Amino acid sequence: MNEPAKHRPNSILITGASSGIGEALALEYAAAGVRLALGGRSEKRLGRVADACRAKAAMVDTIALDVADEPAMRQWIERVDSQAPLDLVIANAGISGGTSGGGETDAQARRIFDINITGVLNTVLPVIPAMRSRGAGQIAVMSSAASFRGFPGAPAYSASKTAVRAYGEALRGTLRADGIKVSVICPGFVRSRITRVNKFRMPLLMDPDRAARIIRKGLASDKGRIAFPFPTYFTAWLAGALPPSLTDPFFRKLPEK
Repeated sequence: MNEPAKHRPNSILITGASSGIGEALALEYAAAGVRLALGGRSEKRLGRVADACRAKAAMVDTIALDVADEPAMRQWIERVDSQAPLDLVIANAGISGGTSGGGETDAQARRIFDINITGVLNTVLPVIPAMRSRGAGQIAVMSSAASFRGFPGAPAYSASKTAVRAYGEALRGTLRADGIKVSVICPGFVRSRITRVNKFRMPLLMDPDRAARIIRKGLASDKGRIAFPFPTYFTAWLAGALPPSLTDPFFRKLPEK
C-alpha cells in the first residue's frame, strides 16, 4: 500500500498476531525499515508469522504471553517502546465462545471478558503515557459487527465487543488533544481460528488479507470506525437501532456461537 510517509508507521505492536486478522496485519505491514512487535499465545504459530515477516525484510520481535496478564503485558510493551518508540499499537487479541469448543459456559464467559476487555486495557494503557509525552501515536482496538446488538448465542462475546467499541470511541475524543489517534475496528465474518469453528453460514465471509488491507487503509486515513463489509455493518447497526420487540423474534432463531 502506498501511504504518505507521515502516515506510515515504522514501529508497530500487534496482539493476537499468531493467526487470523492479527497475522494478516503483521504481514500487511511487514517491509524493510519496519519493526514489528508481535504477541500471541502460541510460540510456534508466532514463529511462523515472524519468519514470513522477516522474509519481507521487517525486523520482528515476538513474545508468547496472555494479554490478560497485566504485569507481563506492561513489561513487554514498555520494553518494546523503549527500544523503538511505538507509532501504532493494535489491540487485536480476542476469543469467542466457540474458540474453546461448546457455547459460553460460566468459565468461558469470564475468560471472554478477561481476554477481550482486560486484554485491550492491558495493551492500550501502558503505551498512552509514552505516546502522550511524544505528542504522537496511533491506537486501534478490535471490536466487531456483533458490538451493535447483543446476539443471544454469544452474550459475553457481544457484550465484550460492545465495551471495546464504546471504550475506543470515547478514548478517541479523550486523546485527540494529546496528538494520539484512536480507531475502532468492527469487522464482519473473517476467516480465522474463531470463525473456523462456526457451524452456521457466515454471510460475506472475508479472507484475512483483504480485511488487513481495509484496516490499514482506514488507519492511514485516521477513520474513527473501520467497519466492514458495509452490508454486514449496516445490518448490525440497524438491528441495534431498532427496538427489541422487532428484532427479538429474528435473533432467537440464530444459532449459538
